[in-house]
Amino acid sequence: MNADKQEAGHTETFLIASFPLYDTVQMMNKQEVQKVLDRVRPMLQADGGDVELVDVDEGTGQVKVRLTGACGGCPMSQLTLKMGIENLLRHYIPEVTEVRPVGL
Repeated sequence: MNADKQEAGHTETFLIASFPLYDTVQMMNKQEVQKVLDRVRPMLQADGGDVELVDVDEGTGQVKVRLTGACGGCPMSQLTLKMGIENLLRHYIPEVTEVRPVGL
């Protein structure tokens, strides 16, 4: 395994361990997605950013979010979106297939 994959796996493990939400896997719906995002929000706000839930498509598993504040123009926003927000959502809500940004 190369260093990038090791680092990505470590980051994902850290995020999941840092945000224990449920003992069981949750069903995909807007309310459950919002609960996960609410747990990520303080971390983003500490850096001057935020995340807003735009849409949840239960049929395709696609979640659309808007990164705001410092996150909206940050060059690391895609990493935050995929390695942070998407991985956390997919861990707790396996029906989530993809998280897409709106307005980036």
